[in-house]
Amino acid sequence: MGLSWKERVLTALLGAAAASGLTALILILVEATSVLLPADTKFGIVFDAGSSHTSLFVYKWPANKENDTGVVSQALACQVEGPGISSYASNPALAGESLRGCLEEALALIPEAKHRETPTFLGATAGMRLLSQKNSSQAESIFAEVARVLGQSPVDFRGAELLAGLDEGAFSWITINYVLGMLLTYTFSGEWARPVEATLVGALDMGGASTQIAFVPAGPILDASAQAFFRLYGSPYRVYTHSYLCFGRDQMLSRLLARLVQDSMTGLVRHPCYHSGYRATLPLAPLFESPCVGTSALPGAAQNLTVEGAGNPGACVSALRALFNFSSCQGRGDCAFEGVYQPPVQGRFYAFSNFFYTFHFLNITSGQPLDTVNATIWEFCQRPWKLVEVSYPEQARWLRDYCASGLYILTLLLEGYSFNEETWPSIEFRRQAGGTDIGWTLGYMLNMTNMVPAQAPVPHQAESYGVWVASIVLMALTLGAILGAAAVQLLWPRD
Repeated sequence: MGLSWKERVLTALLGAAAASGLTALILILVEATSVLLPADTKFGIVFDAGSSHTSLFVYKWPANKENDTGVVSQALACQVEGPGISSYASNPALAGESLRGCLEEALALIPEAKHRETPTFLGATAGMRLLSQKNSSQAESIFAEVARVLGQSPVDFRGAELLAGLDEGAFSWITINYVLGMLLTYTFSGEWARPVEATLVGALDMGGASTQIAFVPAGPILDASAQAFFRLYGSPYRVYTHSYLCFGRDQMLSRLLARLVQDSMTGLVRHPCYHSGYRATLPLAPLFESPCVGTSALPGAAQNLTVEGAGNPGACVSALRALFNFSSCQGRGDCAFEGVYQPPVQGRFYAFSNFFYTFHFLNITSGQPLDTVNATIWEFCQRPWKLVEVSYPEQARWLRDYCASGLYILTLLLEGYSFNEETWPSIEFRRQAGGTDIGWTLGYMLNMTNMVPAQAPVPHQAESYGVWVASIVLMALTLGAILGAAAVQLLWPRD
């Protein structure tokens, strides 16, 4: 006697369920392929302890790196409250305590499991260089307090130290070229590679106490002390760079005023770079405290100094030129000023920090021709003080100094670094590039990732997309066949 229709259907459904289920199982077990999941993310913290303020930056990069260098991006920027750490010479403990707020903000961003492996570094620049010259024991006390606070935090503290001027300029050069994609770019094929025809960009930095220039010259660098060498993403770079201590914005202003005080021989100074109608009384002693000034107040001089603005940009330029030693470079084509070797500038340059802040205030950061830039600064210098005060109430703290700063930048770039009307358009004044703050810290972190061990991608078993879809379909068929068999068993009428 043969099978009934109910038994035939039930047998067919159970057979289909077994076949599809077994096939799906085989696909899952046999067709699995080995893939490499992205490596974990690493973090790093860098404090930029400048002469006027301190900033903290958090950077992150994939742990497997690229040609031994991390593909780094900025995750956080935090400005520390208060002045630069060199200002705490009389109370070093406050220098360390001032860092806690930004440090806590950084630790809140970085996953707690990553804190102990996060390299943390504080680099102090020209402000601390000057303090070290003036009073080395005070500088050492400040570094000790900073190291105490950072050493107690749950991070991999790598040290707090003076950053050499050569490194400050060179790391800034790395930062700019990295964020502009000149060192590494992501190709259409999904790979990281060095751009074939990348045009490397020079860096012009100006802080409160020093200014730096860094670029790749057209020919060889003839002074080894002015050369920085890097290997980034498997490629070597040789960069000319020099840092001029005492030629930063704040120290330039102090040196200028001190020279005018000595030339006046009285308690009243007519300042050519201050606007006409400006008048102020200033304490005299602090003016001569900086090693950059190089002289002391005249014996018997009054404790206070009265300064009046003259609003004379021509006389201001003459006074600024006196701050440079141009005569030491006479007859030399490879010399900037102060007898310092410099190859001829070439290529594009990014000017940032006080270069940008001054020209941004004067509204001349949009690629204006040199004649327009010069005329704009001179016109501003000749405005009466009362008109300037009314026009820019939010800038009261720095307002009197923008005229001197603007003319100083022109003097430095044109007569110091030897830019001219033809090469002027090659300078771009920027605060950021690619959404990242420009400065030495990112370049430092990129260079340091060369020394941070890489982590290999994690092996993992995964299915290809086609196999995954086929497995889902077969599992659905298996489930459908089982449900069909159950329905036949329960609902089919008895024979």
